[in-house]
Amino acid sequence: MNKIVKIVLVVLGALSAILWYQLPGRDVPASEAVGSGAMNFMFIITYLLLAIAVAVSLLFTLKNLFANPKSLKKTLMVLGGFILVVIISYALASGTDVSIEEMAGRGISTSETTIRRIGTGLNMFFLLVLIAVGAMLLGGIKKMTNK
Repeated sequence: MNKIVKIVLVVLGALSAILWYQLPGRDVPASEAVGSGAMNFMFIITYLLLAIAVAVSLLFTLKNLFANPKSLKKTLMVLGGFILVVIISYALASGTDVSIEEMAGRGISTSETTIRRIGTGLNMFFLLVLIAVGAMLLGGIKKMTNK
């Protein structure tokens, strides 16, 4: 398996080097450079490598997660806590924070649902920041009192 990966990496590296030298020069307008075949193939290689990296890391993460029951329990508790933060954030968002008519007057079509979702995201951010700061303070206080 290791030899196959090395061979694939060497082939992708050689192909990328060839494509690098086929990229348009600086004097080519950006509108034409974007349509370059070499650039498109480089993007395809990038997306392919990114997809492989995400799939492999997800696979090994799930494998390690299900191998240890304590880890699975802790992960499920954290996921439950995050869902609780989402529910609290949604309950705190009113959806009437911004005037829909004023937004329409500026050329931005929106609805109360969209405003509520944005409010939910902001509330989640603030709650998660408070939780993170609280966890850091609690850890620091525990360290100071244990010495």
